[in-house]
Amino acid sequence: MAKKKTSKKIKRKSRSSSGSTTDRRILEEIIRVDHAGEYGAARIYDGQLAVFGKDSKIGKTIQHMAEQELKHIETFEKLIVTNRVRPTALLPLWNIGGFVLGASTALLGKKAAMACTVAVESVIGQHYEQQTKELGDDQAKLRITIKKFQKDELEHHDIGLKHDAEGALGYNLLTKVIAAGCKAAIVISKKI
Repeated sequence: MAKKKTSKKIKRKSRSSSGSTTDRRILEEIIRVDHAGEYGAARIYDGQLAVFGKDSKIGKTIQHMAEQELKHIETFEKLIVTNRVRPTALLPLWNIGGFVLGASTALLGKKAAMACTVAVESVIGQHYEQQTKELGDDQAKLRITIKKFQKDELEHHDIGLKHDAEGALGYNLLTKVIAAGCKAAIVISKKI
């Protein structure tokens, strides 16, 4: 009998992960964490702009990316309201942490700021890809939105590489530490 129960659970699990409807808990986690992530990314760019200024050559590039992040935030703010999802309680932490990360990498120089962008956007691009697989057919519109935002994030990643991110002192260590922090923030923001 235990085998029958196990097989039923497996069937239910596979249906929900690739079937037509999205589990409410998964939908809430996706909206909550994406809102938090976009907010944190915007704050990183705010920190970088505070150091470089909006009128510098690199500042104009960062401003372009920041403007896209603001559009993403606006979208997820609407989704929070329409889907009645509680935002993460950690927004104040991501507010300060994002700004400090952006400003501190900018203080290390343009290459370090771009290395930060590469690390963050690489994690977000992978995260968005995973989310599109978790969404059921009932969330086709959200899947399209996430795919569009993923494209923007990967554009930011490539901008970072074009601006010599890999030339930053300690690039490998810096990007690994930032990526690990982003991954931890994702896990925490889903639940809290």
